[in-house]
Amino acid sequence: MTKNPLKQWQTQPPSSPPLASDRVTVKTWIGLVGAMLGAFMAVLDIQIVSSSLSEIEGALGATLEEGSWISTAYLVAEIVVIPLTGWLSQVFSVRWYLVGNAILFIFFSVCCAFAWNLSSMIVFRAGQGLTGGVLIPMAFTIVLTSLPPVKQPIGLALFSITATFAPSIGPTIGGWLTDNFSWQYNFYLNIIPGILLVAMVWYAIAPQPLQLNRLKGGDWLGIVSMAIGLGSLEVVLEEGNRKDWFGSPVIVRLAIVAVIFIALFLWIEFTRKKPFINLRLLARRNFGIGSVAGLALGLGLYGSVYILPLYLSQIQNYTAMQIGEVIMWSGLPQLFLIPFVPRLMKYFDVRFMAAVGFSLFAVSCFMNSHMTQYTGINELRWSQLVRAIGQPLMILPLTSLTTANIEKEQAGSASGLFNMMRNLGGSMGIAALSTLLTRREQFHSNRIGEAVSLYNPQTQQRIEQLTEFFTSRGSASSVAREQAIEQIANTVRREAYIIAYNDCFYFIGFALLLTGLALLFCKKVKANNAAAAH
Repeated sequence: MTKNPLKQWQTQPPSSPPLASDRVTVKTWIGLVGAMLGAFMAVLDIQIVSSSLSEIEGALGATLEEGSWISTAYLVAEIVVIPLTGWLSQVFSVRWYLVGNAILFIFFSVCCAFAWNLSSMIVFRAGQGLTGGVLIPMAFTIVLTSLPPVKQPIGLALFSITATFAPSIGPTIGGWLTDNFSWQYNFYLNIIPGILLVAMVWYAIAPQPLQLNRLKGGDWLGIVSMAIGLGSLEVVLEEGNRKDWFGSPVIVRLAIVAVIFIALFLWIEFTRKKPFINLRLLARRNFGIGSVAGLALGLGLYGSVYILPLYLSQIQNYTAMQIGEVIMWSGLPQLFLIPFVPRLMKYFDVRFMAAVGFSLFAVSCFMNSHMTQYTGINELRWSQLVRAIGQPLMILPLTSLTTANIEKEQAGSASGLFNMMRNLGGSMGIAALSTLLTRREQFHSNRIGEAVSLYNPQTQQRIEQLTEFFTSRGSASSVAREQAIEQIANTVRREAYIIAYNDCFYFIGFALLLTGLALLFCKKVKANNAAAAH
């Protein structure tokens, strides 16, 4: 009996055309790119301002300790609003919530440029943090809700650019704008991209009805306890080292407040039937391990961008622009590497890729753990390139692994938690590194000082040589000897700091390496389902 070829063709259609549910319109991509632009601006604004902080402090007449609140205000406001974003976007709709906060972000950016004193700058920076903190998780949420699973690796690749490229390129842009124009242009920079963001989101994201009735039954006790607890914790982390940690009564009080209110927040969210953020997602193996890995991710991304510029400024006397040129080597190559990562995810286990990414980042830190007084841009370029290779392999597979099998209705909670953990990891990492740097410098200074004793014949010989040198330059013999001793003391202090910087890179490297190993214990996910299965 012969088969009917027509019937066979009808019952077995070709499998090459994609399913309708997997097609993504140009309009959807425009909205997604607009949201990514907002996330990029928000992350960039942290690093770009840090690179010109000394100029801002000078213009506002602020001391170093007072000026630290310019960054702290932004970070505190940002960490508080990120967990709220999922719930508030449902209340006000994604379109209105994103557009409204983007407009306010532009407004506060311009206000920062016109700040007339430190108090006004702190208020405007807090406003920037409250609105900019919305832009980061919203971009992540839109990937999970607007793209089918097969397309989500592409969307997450765009998000990884905001997470890794923006911190790397921020010091370069900030240094160039400050050196060639003025620090105000670091804030003016947000105007044109912000307008473009508003236009793209307004055009591409479909309007949805507001659900203001949800405000009545809102989890307000959980929200207030979260805001107070996380806000206090962020201040402790940002200001603790400058105020000698628990030697300061203010830090002690804030730490107690943070512990009490964070514990209250956790109890409320785990016991309430309708919490504003679903913490139970952390019980899922991949999301739990991935969120903890987000802490290490924040430590690596923000910690390395914090500690390396300090070394270059203190030891090498680099300008902001020169520091930016060093950091740039870990940023620009990522633009060429990130597009290839989604394709690699089709052929390799994302757990293995994430582990390799974390390991490469760790290797770059270990390469920086052998610095000397002669280590500059030529020596650091290679470690920065290794980091540039590792970061795309780290962030994209990690986000895909963490959000595997996250339902659409849980996308807001997942986005808020994951991004909160990354930012919290950055703050905790910087606090730990600043304390480690101080403690290890004191330790190494004492150890070196024991060897470089005034009773040591080699030290006495070096003092005599330097005394003769300063005497030949016109100094009196007594003054020349004091100058010689001071120079030796400065050399001891410099070497102690260099070894302390090396210790900091060891700390980051081991944290990243252990995290890479932990990711291998996640459940395996399929390549076309790595981002989210709905």
